[in-house]
Amino acid sequence: MHQLIISFFSNFPRELATFLIAAIPVTELRAALPLAYKLYGMSAFWSWFYAVAGTFFTMVVIILALDPIAKILSKHIKLFEKFFIWLFEHTRKKADKKMQKYGSWAIFILSASPIPLVGGMTGALAAFIFNVPLKKSLPLLLAGTMVSGAIVLAVTIYF
Repeated sequence: MHQLIISFFSNFPRELATFLIAAIPVTELRAALPLAYKLYGMSAFWSWFYAVAGTFFTMVVIILALDPIAKILSKHIKLFEKFFIWLFEHTRKKADKKMQKYGSWAIFILSASPIPLVGGMTGALAAFIFNVPLKKSLPLLLAGTMVSGAIVLAVTIYF
């Protein structure tokens, strides 16, 4: 998988490649940051910056565009209706206990987790599903993504 991603983005400027790899929900900054630092030879700060920016960009898109996209696709294509039902139920299961316990701070906790299938995009989905206002969710998502990026960067540098 990593080889496919590396080869696909091989002709992109390294900053743009890092941003775009981080923006992909499956890879997020967990893959983009180590690639930027180790393969592209970017500094620790710029690797962190572009990876955080790419992941946060997708989070904002999820929060702002998911509702209209889900409604349109679900209305016209039954497969998408089933997919969005599954996605929302999956996210509710992952986030419900945290939301009950920590309130909107659960958005920060989810987005700060550099664990696959629990991190940034789950935080953005939880913010959307639990109707956390933008003024509250966006700063929590950004802060959580910055922390997640710092964790991934530390692991990348020291291991």
